Amino acid sequence: MAFTVVIPARYASSRLPGKPLADIGGKPMIHHVYEQACRSRADRVLVATDDERIEGACQGFGAEVVMTSPDHASGTDRLQEVVTRLGLGDDACVVNVQGDEPLIPPALIDQVADALESYRDAAISTLCERIHDPSELFNPNVVKVVRDHDGYAHYFSRAPVPWSRSDWQAGQVPEQLPDDYQAWRHIGIYGYRVSLLHRFVAWPPAPTELTESLEQLRALYQGARIHVSEALEQPPAGVDTPEDLERVRQWLTLAN
Repeated sequence: MAFTVVIPARYASSRLPGKPLADIGGKPMIHHVYEQACRSRADRVLVATDDERIEGACQGFGAEVVMTSPDHASGTDRLQEVVTRLGLGDDACVVNVQGDEPLIPPALIDQVADALESYRDAAISTLCERIHDPSELFNPNVVKVVRDHDGYAHYFSRAPVPWSRSDWQAGQVPEQLPDDYQAWRHIGIYGYRVSLLHRFVAWPPAPTELTESLEQLRALYQGARIHVSEALEQPPAGVDTPEDLERVRQWLTLAN
């Protein structure tokens, strides 16, 4: 299906200020993200930012840029401003690719767009991968998702869900997961129908969203369906810290 990729990019970052402009192999990180997105089947790829430095850098390598308000409470609000300014219809599909994912596989971008074509009841599509490491399951920074038999999300949580009642004791992290146990890590790439974005920004934050600090719970709370596909390939980690940035630099050096 036809779709547009929007790459939100903010200059402010508590752990890595100016992150989108961080140099990786002679190019700013946002340039790498843009190139990966352009390798997808997207009809259009653009960067959404509220910072003139990022705008100038993106224009320098030929990217389309939309300047947005600096006052948005969330990335979804920023995305809704973009689709409104572009005049996209309610049935249009937009894929949100984070600006700190310089190694994002293009196949995953295509996958979330394809899911909206295949699952017409879904207003949002996203991805997951199987969890095998107990420390990852019990890490609150790793978001877990529970799905139904068709892949639609029941719930997203920072807690270890589902809880294996017969195998675990509260307050203890097991050394290994049961052989028949399945848990899934949420991968933060989203496809949206534009109609959902317009509704989303009008909804108040959900109680579950405020408790978990997970924005996607607002959509579930309001009854919107989110389809979660198992990722076709394992996505490399994004860049949140100076250590992450150095890891990506080294990876690209070896790859080239």
